[in-house]
This record gives sequence, C-alpha cells and structure tokens, in this order.
Amino acid sequence: MPLDFKKLLTARFLFTFAVQMQAVILGWRIYELLQDPLYLGLIGLAEAVPAIGLALYAGYLVDRTKPLLVYRRVMFVSLISGIIVLGEHIYASQLPILSQAILLYFAAFLTGMARAFSQPSIFASIPRLVERDQLMQASAMSSSAMQIARIAGPAFGGITFGFLGPIVSSSIVCIFLIAAYISMLLIKKVIPPPANRPDHTSISEELFSGGIFVFKHPILFPALTLDMISVLFGGVTALLPIFASDILMVGPKGLGLLRAAPAVGATIMSLYLARTARFRTGKALLTAVTGFGISILIFGISENFYLSFFALALSGCFDSVSMIIRATAVQLASPDYMRGKISAVNSIFIGSSNEIGEVESGIAAKLLGTAPAVYFGGIMCLITVAVIAYWSPALRNMDLKKLESS
Repeated sequence: MPLDFKKLLTARFLFTFAVQMQAVILGWRIYELLQDPLYLGLIGLAEAVPAIGLALYAGYLVDRTKPLLVYRRVMFVSLISGIIVLGEHIYASQLPILSQAILLYFAAFLTGMARAFSQPSIFASIPRLVERDQLMQASAMSSSAMQIARIAGPAFGGITFGFLGPIVSSSIVCIFLIAAYISMLLIKKVIPPPANRPDHTSISEELFSGGIFVFKHPILFPALTLDMISVLFGGVTALLPIFASDILMVGPKGLGLLRAAPAVGATIMSLYLARTARFRTGKALLTAVTGFGISILIFGISENFYLSFFALALSGCFDSVSMIIRATAVQLASPDYMRGKISAVNSIFIGSSNEIGEVESGIAAKLLGTAPAVYFGGIMCLITVAVIAYWSPALRNMDLKKLESS
C-alpha cells in the first residue's frame, strides 16, 4: 500500500481512538451527573443533529475542494471538542450541574459537526491514494485500524478515567487529536477536486444528486437501509453505562471493556478479511446482519460480564463483515465526481442508525426497562433482515467481483 495511504490510516486511527475515549468519558459523566438513561440517549442526538444536518453540504464541499484539507479541519474541530470536555472537568467544582451538562452536550455537538465532514473526505481520498483492485483490501485495512482504535480507545478511556481521573483522561484525548493532525500534515500527495463534474442547474440539485443516485441504485439503497434500520434498533452503546453500573456491577473500567468488546470482534474479523477475498456476496451480508441481531439478543439476556463481553464481541465480528462488504460496494459503485456526495448520504444513514439509535435506546429503556429495550432491538434487527432479503433480489444476488470489473 502507498505510504500516503498509511499516513492517512494513522491519522484516522488516532482520531478514532480519541473520539472513542471521549465517548466513554462523556457517557459516564452524563450518567454520573443526571442519573437518567434518557439523557444518555440525548448525547447521541446532540451528535446526530449536526452530523446529519451538515452531511449533504459536507459531500458538496468535498467534491469541490481538496478532501485531505477538509479532513485536517475535522481534526481541528474535534480538538476544540476535547478541550471543552477537559475544561468541564477542570472547573467542575465551580459549575452547577446544568452548566456542566450543557458543556458536555456542546462538545458532543462539535464532534457531530466534525463527523459530518469526516466520512466524505476519507471516502473521497482513499480511491485517489490506492488502485481500484486494492479497494477491498484498503477498506479492510481501514476497518481494522478503526476497530483496533475502538478497542483501545474505550478500554484505555475507561481505565485512565477510573484510575487517573477525568482531567488526565481528557488531556490524553487532546494529545491524540494533535498527533492525528500532525499525521495529516505529513501526507505529501495533493488530491485536487475531481475533474469532469457534470453541470447542475442549481446548487440544490447538486446537493441532492448523491441522494438521487443512491435511492435509484438497486444495491446501494437496500444495503444502506439494511444497515440503518438494524443498527438503529439493535445498537446498545447508549445503554452500556447502565449495564456497567446497575446490572453487571463493573464500574467505569468495565464500561470501557464493554465499549471495546464489539471492536475486539470486529478487529479479528477485519484482519482476517484484509488477507482474504471471502465474504463478497449479498448473501454473506444478510447472514452477517442476522448474526448481529442474535448477538444483541444474547447480550440482553446475559447478567454475566464475560458472556456479555463475548456477545458484544460476536456482534462486532458480524458487523465487520457487513461494514466491509457495504463499504466496498459503495466505493466500487461511486463515480469519482460524486464520491463526497454519495458518502454524505451514506453518513446520513450511518448517523441515523448510530446517534438516533442511541436516542431510541434511551427512550425504549425509559419506557420498557433496560433489558427489554435490548430484546426489542434484537428482534427488530432480525425482522429487518427478512424484509430486505425479500424486497431486494439485487442485494441478495450481489457479487463484488462483478462490481469490481464493471
């Protein structure tokens, strides 16, 4: 793989590590301050509003400017978010609880802003740094780096928060974000804006062109819908502080391990997929999402920390297969001049499933109870697989080798 791709991968790893660390800190602090699962879900909403609201503009901007420059600015905004969290910890004794909570939600809002521009800029950069026949390997390597960061970040965040306190752990978040920015500065290749862009009658037409492309595509729309709905209901991230505190009784250190568990499984699977060309079909995608739903049900039933950790790790294995197949399909099906806008639509689907899913988790836990909310999510995930499999024969019969050669 080219050296500049490896530098980009390093920056993405450090960025993801820092964001995952901060997520553990934010979740624990909000629950510590407010003691209500609904407020945990609102962290996801604070991120989702800017991440989804700015996504189309982010795709438009990336397709008209230098994507690596946009990603550097992502690092800068994330650093501001980290500094705000650090400041909340430093001045916690001087601030009322409401002011502390507002600062933490604002930090989450800035993270959401950064995320709106993060995926389109990365998505537009990777195909310009590697060859087309290296895209699946590049996707697997990128996924591996992210998943390793998702293991180390939450675990390290929970451990440093538990043993060294919030100020030290928040300071480390800022250090990693600075290192990510430096790694981006070391990339030598300049990626210009895409050439041969089609003319659009208006800015709004160009903004929505990525969405129109995705919605009309026989594979991309059902694949992204499958991911969005299954993770929207099946995700349990927002509820992990409750499981760690009230059900499994493992505290912030255990919370860090639970947050890392899906990434443990995902990393193992991603490293395997980086070395092999297996799991390239629509049937593999549907099977993976089914396995994800079953894993979530096991997690909801469990009252043992080790079984819970294993179930979350297993969900990460299945999610990794799904993510890599989906990411490769999107890359192969996207024209160069629309990569940013198509990725922006993809990020809306992902943002809807992850952040809004956290809101759904908080509301469901408030209404149904924590464990029943997880059961509900796992069952909805399995129902979604059955509906999409029946509705989309094109996705069911998808083969990435054919897309690669087209």
